[in-house]
Amino acid sequence: MRYDIAIIGSGPGGLEAAITAKLRNKSVILFGNNNLSMKLTKAHKIENYLGLPDITGRRLANAYKRHLDQMGIEIVEDRIQMAYNMGDYYMLQGAGNEMYESSALIIATGVVAAKPLKGEEENLGKGVSYCATCDAALVKGKEVAVIGYDRSQEEEAAFLSEVASGVTYFPMYKDEPKLPKNVNIIKEHPTELRREDGLTKVITKEGDNEYGFFSVFVLREAVAPGRLVPGLLIDGPHIKVDRNMAANLPGCFACGDITGLPYQYIKAAGEGNVAALSAVRYLDSLKK
Repeated sequence: MRYDIAIIGSGPGGLEAAITAKLRNKSVILFGNNNLSMKLTKAHKIENYLGLPDITGRRLANAYKRHLDQMGIEIVEDRIQMAYNMGDYYMLQGAGNEMYESSALIIATGVVAAKPLKGEEENLGKGVSYCATCDAALVKGKEVAVIGYDRSQEEEAAFLSEVASGVTYFPMYKDEPKLPKNVNIIKEHPTELRREDGLTKVITKEGDNEYGFFSVFVLREAVAPGRLVPGLLIDGPHIKVDRNMAANLPGCFACGDITGLPYQYIKAAGEGNVAALSAVRYLDSLKK
């Protein structure tokens, strides 16, 4: 099935884009997390959201969920690894290699704050991976490492522990990881990935400690936009867009933090509305 609009991201921008597109009678597939955005749900108080003074992030998230339910919009919990511009449509690859098609694409993934590790991009596909589900078969019976940037990555580390001979987990956050007993947890911070002697080595800043693995999985909540959509024009961590939230690729739009400052919920929601309306106009223009 080819959807009219695919939306990547379940923060305020992506949710508003989905609602607006649905109101304009477009078929929509929304990718994200049923818990919505961790940044949103952890917000203690939001003071500048019009009509909702002093609302907490959790209450706002609950309001978003009620609105989605009323509109009959479901969130597909599949991590999109890459979206390809096929000319007149987009092909999206999920974490389990499932493919989706859409005539237009809206990116609302939020900004990727973490910079790539030294050696990460150079060794991608050569002992470094971004997808545990995709590459699990390749590491069966091997020693692997997982570098997780938030709690949501623990599920993939646990999955790998059922396939690999051993899993070492490097948490890049303060919370205590909750993982199976057979997962080795090292609370050190990787700074470099180096490929030597058939192994991918993790070098940490704690005394330049070095650990060798068959493969290393670097798991973040969002994929950097330049890797997510090949050919996309970016500016640092942000996607370049015009006032219609249109990117340089036809039929591709972006909204929210991924488009730049200010990083605020009300700004993201407003851009989501604009992005959806622009996508609708784009789709209508294809029919003429």
